[in-house]
Amino acid sequence: MKLLQELFAQGLLSESQMNDYKKKVKKLGKTEEDLILEDNIVTEDTLFDLKSKVLGINLVKVDADQISSDILELIPEEASVNYKIMAIQKDLDGQKNYLMIGMVYPEDIVAQNALRFLANQENFKYKTCLITPGDLARLLKQRKNISTETKKVLETLPEETEKILDNLSQTNLDETKTEEAPIIKMVLVILRHAVESGASDVHIEPNRDKLIVRFRIGGILYSNLTLPLKVHLAIVARIKILSGLKIDENRIPQDGRFSTKINDKEIDFRVATFPTLYGEKTELRVLDPSTGLRTFEQLGLSTRSLEIVKDAIKKPYGMILFTGPTGSGKTTTQYAILRILNQDSVNIVTIEDPVEYSIAGINQSQVRPEIGYTFAQGLRQILRQDPNVIMVGEIRDEETASLVINAALTGHIVLSTLHTNSSTGVVPRLIDMGVKPFLIPSTLRVVISQRLVRTLCPQCKIKINPSDKIKNYILERVKSIPASEKKDLKIDDPLLLYTAKGCESCGFIGYTGRVGLYEVLSMTDELAQLIQTNPMESAIFKVAQKQGMLTMEQEGILKVLNGVTTIEEVVRVTEERDI
Repeated sequence: MKLLQELFAQGLLSESQMNDYKKKVKKLGKTEEDLILEDNIVTEDTLFDLKSKVLGINLVKVDADQISSDILELIPEEASVNYKIMAIQKDLDGQKNYLMIGMVYPEDIVAQNALRFLANQENFKYKTCLITPGDLARLLKQRKNISTETKKVLETLPEETEKILDNLSQTNLDETKTEEAPIIKMVLVILRHAVESGASDVHIEPNRDKLIVRFRIGGILYSNLTLPLKVHLAIVARIKILSGLKIDENRIPQDGRFSTKINDKEIDFRVATFPTLYGEKTELRVLDPSTGLRTFEQLGLSTRSLEIVKDAIKKPYGMILFTGPTGSGKTTTQYAILRILNQDSVNIVTIEDPVEYSIAGINQSQVRPEIGYTFAQGLRQILRQDPNVIMVGEIRDEETASLVINAALTGHIVLSTLHTNSSTGVVPRLIDMGVKPFLIPSTLRVVISQRLVRTLCPQCKIKINPSDKIKNYILERVKSIPASEKKDLKIDDPLLLYTAKGCESCGFIGYTGRVGLYEVLSMTDELAQLIQTNPMESAIFKVAQKQGMLTMEQEGILKVLNGVTTIEEVVRVTEERDI
């Protein structure tokens, strides 16, 4: 308890706080350091600088990137995690097998005993120093670095590579032959790092002389790993085996999926292969149910938009259409609605391409155009299943458009997507697809157009004074925001915005996660009349704005002013130009 007493002596803790922490240490089984850092009494650096003085042991600040993997692996990973110890330097003072060991809790007798046991077992001498929990976490992360792990696997490949490639060239390749290869571990390392990085997609791309692995994080592609081209066939073969695809077929694209447990979570992967000049490109969509199945509030729907959508799904019939480019989160929003509607008394049937997430209680089906099972064909069959709610992946042709309109007219809630640039473009598009204008107002309840923007890292975001150009850009657009949304808007004077400098929590990117920008168009009597007389997109847009609809850009401006994202992100997804 010396650390608590020292904090009290320096006036950083009151006597009652100190006594409370002493009780919590005994009751909760946590260390005093853990409790102090949880409550943000002082920073980690300040706390451990103080601990260094109390214990009389040197505090060493560690740069994980500067420590080689062979040093980090001198202490077994299990011991590093359990006893909070890590080798940070070897050959001290020019002496072989003389290590510097960083310890978070050098006062812990159990950790000291474990370290002595390891030293006797591995025949090394050591000197200890103090390191912070944050530095230990960074060292452990560096130890698991994707490049480090794959390098170790590659070192075991030379003897077996030719054998693997020979086997892969055989048409009757079975799983047992590939199971012998260390390539299995390499694929697992790639998948694990994708999940831990929060990646939505993994791209494995053969080039002329190397294999590139890229992760899509927050909607942006990053190159994460470069491998020798010789492992390409083996990696693709392993993924095909997991996905149940044909290993000996590399001339045409193939689709599949598989599930595996990563960090005690069941993760689904959707796989697509595509033949290119230098071999098959493989794309894996990471489908983590804990991040993919979200509530409306988590998705980022504003108050007005949220009320409109909730009112629409309370109706016993009608159509809710979604629009936006690939990867804009349409399916995630649809699933959020389905989860609310998913009750024992409701029969929900979906036809998708492909099925993204499996949801208990919902009957999900995947189209197979190669055998004639299209959206239109599937929708005809769905209507014979006595559904209450129907989800159709996409309206691609006149036949599907006619069927969904008919389904909405005959007492079903219908969810589907349509490719247009905005919510107001849906009505003209439906008319182009042969839907009679008089049928649209009686069937269409809501149109939701959306994009995804990256959200600022809460750990490192700070307020800044933006440039005059950005100030003018924002203030000009605030003028056109509907009064209902503007009344609660508080703008700093002078105008201050948030940005993020990047930290360990966000991988020095400045962003963590994504949130939606929504443009929600609700059918009204005035819009219904307009559709009969002048169903032009520009006319529909004017009426919708007059009725209080927020455009995606306007909703983005509100999120910028609230410190959720940056103006650069909003412009990137709504205008695709620099400001």
